[in-house]
Amino acid sequence: MTEHNFTEVLQIQDERERRIELLILRLPEKVQPSVRWMRKPEAKWARIPAGFLLICGGCLSILPVLGLWMLPLGIMLLAEDVAFLRRLTDKALAWVERRKPQWMGLEAAQGK
Repeated sequence: MTEHNFTEVLQIQDERERRIELLILRLPEKVQPSVRWMRKPEAKWARIPAGFLLICGGCLSILPVLGLWMLPLGIMLLAEDVAFLRRLTDKALAWVERRKPQWMGLEAAQGK
């Protein structure tokens, strides 16, 4: 994560977008562009099936390749199009930012 990207993200005014971008910065650099593309409105045709598949994969986390990490990612993708999930993820992201800032990379930035 470059410092330049991190400081730009901290200046985003929309709380939801800022929190999601902080989480995206925590992903491997090769994955970040794909996740950003999936969040664009024109990617709805791919986002909805991907969200459902990730949720199903998260529910099958006992299998070797699939993992529990798929569940929240699938919910976040579906939340782009489902208002009910959007409200829930907004509350969850606010909680994470308050209680576990290190999950968003904020604690390390505050120590600098």
